[in-house]
Amino acid sequence: MSRLSPPPGPTAVRGAPTDGPPAARRFLISGQLHHPLALTVADLRTRWPQRHAPVVFDCATNGPQHHTFDGPLLRDVLDAAGPAFDARRRKDRSRFLLTVTGGDGHHTVLSWAEIDADFGDAPILLATAMDGQPLDAAGCQLVVPSDRCGARYISAITGIWVGTCPAPDGP
Repeated sequence: MSRLSPPPGPTAVRGAPTDGPPAARRFLISGQLHHPLALTVADLRTRWPQRHAPVVFDCATNGPQHHTFDGPLLRDVLDAAGPAFDARRRKDRSRFLLTVTGGDGHHTVLSWAEIDADFGDAPILLATAMDGQPLDAAGCQLVVPSDRCGARYISAITGIWVGTCPAPDGP
């Protein structure tokens, strides 16, 4: 179960990834976008309103985990990057996929339809804080409050790719 606060209004930040102290590390949002982005946890915290989500997920090694996360909606951040689809065409949007990669190499795939208000409308977050503690040093985290297990929770995000799924070859 999750509880979310009011809707945001995004502003984009552009730049290149930087090495340096963890608070200054950027992750890239790339792919089929009009405005690829490079963002820090601080950018996520200051440029988009934060949602609050208490979550419980089953961890295969440690059992049920109870946490609270704060951060902007993934959908709102990606909207600022300008996905290269015709927003008026639902079928065009439904072909887009997202891959999210973490600092440990773990990655997951989501569909645009999961986060799109006309389809799944899932309140997936790019967390800037966990249990009240800022994630600047650790890096932002993908949080999927509706998931029963934590496999799609990606820590220390290094990149998000957005693009179309090619049509399969016919029989």
